[in-house]
Amino acid sequence: MSNNIEQFNKILIIVLVFLIIILAVLAVVYFYMKLKENKPLKENENKLKNQKEDKQKQIAQIQTLNKQSIMKFMEFDKVEDNMIVQKGGRRFVMVVECQGINYDLMSEMEKNAVEEGFIQFLNTLRHPIQIYVQTRSVNLGESIQRYKTNLDEVEMELNKKEMQYNEIKQSQNSSQEDIDKAFFELTKKRNLYEYGKDIIKNTEKMSLNKSVLTKKYYIVIHYYSEDADKEEYTKEEIQNMAFSELYTKSQSIIRTLFACSVSGKILNSYELVELLYNSYNREQAEVFGLNKAIQAGYEELYSTAPDVIDKKLKILDEQIQKQAMNMARQEIDKVKSEREKAYINKQNSMEQLIKDMAKMILEENKEYVGKDIIDEALENIDKLKKGGQQNVEEEKPKAKRRGRPRKQKAI
Repeated sequence: MSNNIEQFNKILIIVLVFLIIILAVLAVVYFYMKLKENKPLKENENKLKNQKEDKQKQIAQIQTLNKQSIMKFMEFDKVEDNMIVQKGGRRFVMVVECQGINYDLMSEMEKNAVEEGFIQFLNTLRHPIQIYVQTRSVNLGESIQRYKTNLDEVEMELNKKEMQYNEIKQSQNSSQEDIDKAFFELTKKRNLYEYGKDIIKNTEKMSLNKSVLTKKYYIVIHYYSEDADKEEYTKEEIQNMAFSELYTKSQSIIRTLFACSVSGKILNSYELVELLYNSYNREQAEVFGLNKAIQAGYEELYSTAPDVIDKKLKILDEQIQKQAMNMARQEIDKVKSEREKAYINKQNSMEQLIKDMAKMILEENKEYVGKDIIDEALENIDKLKKGGQQNVEEEKPKAKRRGRPRKQKAI
């Protein structure tokens, strides 16, 4: 019996060992299959990553190429400290604007003085310069807009002067001197308004003429970083040295040009940008100036327009203000016309009002003066004509008029 139990236990142990071996084999097979499945996923992820990196590299290369090509086309890096920086900070440019003179209208002595001054200017030069002449068409749009805003203010003042003059004229307390003074101020403001309208009209006619041109004269001075000493300087130090050197040369040129009766000034950064803008945009600069281009956001990557509702609200506010001004003016005119009518009616019925008031005064004083006298006075008031004269002829009997006695003849 004990032998059978031992044999049965051995069989169970063998079965358990066999089952464990089978489970271990199945586990190995399962992990091996999972590894095979994960390998293509990882390979695809790596391929996608590599493709993305390649695309990013290509985009970066394109951007750098575009940036380099644009900067090569523009021929300058930036405008800073009243200088044009070129070639990666190796070249600096400062520009002096010169005001031209009319040489042909000068006398012989003045021409000789200008020539001698120009010779002196050439003899004092110790460094190379460039003379640049830029032709621009005259754009009068900004001047016209400025004139129109000023004219609107003058028109508002003119309306105020008209209202003040009408009030002074209708006031009974105003003297003739006050009326004349108000009329003089009104006439002066009206003449100014008419003069402004004529200026705007003539300027608009001039702006239609595309052949109106003007010339700008410039002297260009250069500085190279190689001109500095061989010591190692930072970019900021080189830029400071370039500014001091160019500023000294520019001031020397301005002083020597003054002997030729030519005035000059150093262009600041904004004026340099305007000069470059007109150089690269000759046709567009006639229509869109630098200020309009900056306001429109042409220098930005993208621009956004203002909200439509804000535009509508602004237009609605302007309409409300305009209609309110018109309504106020109309109501003032109505009140003035009604007061004028009342004044005219009162003036026409002034004599009747005087009679009525005189009768009322007599009636109030009847007890003190006496009834008979008051009644007779009232009758006399009724007999008064329009001119204030008493109608006596109606009361007098129509008697025959006696002629003058004849002179007796001398005997």
